[in-house]
Amino acid sequence: MASFLLRRLGAMALTMLCLTLIVFYLVNLEPNLKKLAISQTEMHTSAEHLESWLVKNGYRRPFLERYAAWLGVWPKRPNVDPATGVATPRFNYCDEASTPVLSGVLEGDFGCSTKFKVKVWTKLGPSLLATGLLMFWVMLTMVPVALVVGIVSGMREGSKLDRVLSILSIATTSTPEYVSGVVLTIIFATWLHWLNGSAASATGDHITFYNFTLPVLTPAIYGMGYVARMTRASMIEVMNAQYIRTARLKGLSFTGVVLKHALRNALIAPFTVIMLLFPWLLTGVVIVEVMFRYQGFGLALVDAAGNNDIDLLLSCSLVSVTLVLATQLISDIGYAYLNPRIRVQ
Repeated sequence: MASFLLRRLGAMALTMLCLTLIVFYLVNLEPNLKKLAISQTEMHTSAEHLESWLVKNGYRRPFLERYAAWLGVWPKRPNVDPATGVATPRFNYCDEASTPVLSGVLEGDFGCSTKFKVKVWTKLGPSLLATGLLMFWVMLTMVPVALVVGIVSGMREGSKLDRVLSILSIATTSTPEYVSGVVLTIIFATWLHWLNGSAASATGDHITFYNFTLPVLTPAIYGMGYVARMTRASMIEVMNAQYIRTARLKGLSFTGVVLKHALRNALIAPFTVIMLLFPWLLTGVVIVEVMFRYQGFGLALVDAAGNNDIDLLLSCSLVSVTLVLATQLISDIGYAYLNPRIRVQ
């Protein structure tokens, strides 16, 4: 297991390096740099002034040098005033050093946000905490209900209860978040008058039942049906297996067969789906966070993309890639504990 973990961690590091290099190249394309320069100067600035701003702030330095400086394996150089020869930081609002220094991602420095005028982690940290809290309650709401629905439906295949639960699961999965969000807003705000216009003001600092309900329910309802359907299919497959029939013939009760023999093997496929929901929740709640103005990771990502905030975009990409690779690793390790027949090769 130790050698497997070392190999996977090495592959994860190489994957992160390649993906961040690709993202770094894309966000530094010429149209994006021009858009950034315009947003940081004035709309009607001349082309010469825009080019001067890009040169002054280091965006015309060699590509690999800038990427290595962002990683933290190459000294990050300050700007030098061509008239006076005095070295100055790129962005004063980030307290950057006025001398060359190793200061990148590997050193915990994620750069400066040109949109919010602060260090990236000052903006990204609270956003991740807010989205983490949202993800926790979404999973706590969605997973137990979905597993119970899937298990009950799979145990009673073909019954009226199975058909009703299957229809509900398909309906929730086939309804996009932006549709269910609007429907829930109408129900809670217009019909029940529970929200009092505060649904769009959820933040990490002031969360109440009223401004937190819809951002949790909207993605939970969407993902619930998918997990329930996967659990049902897995449960049906396991219940028809030969060893389950043998256990029934030995005289074990139906409940005992389900709890002791079927359930553990039936949870392997849903476990994979549940782990894949974490990356989806981190990046897929963009619609939900924008719709309800929830101050989380998704809204920060939209703001960064809309303003070509390069350092913030790169940090968001790094977080997303890390979460995807980490959940895949946890899924592989979880297989061995859920089913001893699975061996790490």
